[in-house]
Amino acid sequence: MKLSIVLSTDPSKFEAVIYKGDVNHALAQMAGLGYEGVELAVRDPERVTVAALEATLAAHRLKVVALGTGQAYGEDRLSFTDSRAEVRAQAVARIKNHIRLARRLGAAVIVGLIRGRTQPGTGPTQAMAWLETALGECVEAAAQQQVQLVLEPINRYETDLINTLDEGLALLERLGAPPAVLGLLPDTFHMNIEEASLETSLRRAAARIGHFHVADSNRWYPGAGHLDFGRLLTLLRDELDYPGWVSVEALPRPDALTAATEGLRHLRACLANGMRAHPH
Repeated sequence: MKLSIVLSTDPSKFEAVIYKGDVNHALAQMAGLGYEGVELAVRDPERVTVAALEATLAAHRLKVVALGTGQAYGEDRLSFTDSRAEVRAQAVARIKNHIRLARRLGAAVIVGLIRGRTQPGTGPTQAMAWLETALGECVEAAAQQQVQLVLEPINRYETDLINTLDEGLALLERLGAPPAVLGLLPDTFHMNIEEASLETSLRRAAARIGHFHVADSNRWYPGAGHLDFGRLLTLLRDELDYPGWVSVEALPRPDALTAATEGLRHLRACLANGMRAHPH
């Protein structure tokens, strides 16, 4: 199982990113710690100097595994469910830019908070219709570029649209896109709030899991809270045969370096113990 970590290419108000801004320094440090991949939170792909980024990645033998898109919502207030049609169109255009960058980097594209939430004066039925229309347009673009989108269920305190893996699965079924184009992104922090059983939910969603986020129950690095990552990771690897990346998306507490170091150490220990208990 391959381990990665979330880095932001820009300063951001979103707190659950361990490193923000100085990408070159962060990439060097993450490679030195032993991460194999990085997930880049990108506000606007048009502002990324791609050739320079590729050179730095190659120098540190790191792969970009996914592009986060939430800053388009958090910083620029773009969403698929804004009551203004022009804003919804801008959100779709932004994701299409992410898709083009993802094609070049060989990465997936995350659909998280850019979906927005039900606006005052707009009912949930209308909001979901807008979400399905916008996501469907993005799916078409992703299929053309041979890029996978991954939809992240997010807890009720951040959005009222798609909180659980079952709700995510239902949306994927309605859109009818194949797993190679549209998958799910379970996140242990959000799941700990919304799912009755993390393991049962993961089993139901197994065929559609395209990427996986880890943070502990308190959104600190894995190992700093009460979640049992040994059970979750061995379930993913040994029972569900998940072939993809596990990406640390956690608060930079007590500081960024400690979070990155201890998170990686804990995940490696969980995987090693699982391998001894369940040899393949």
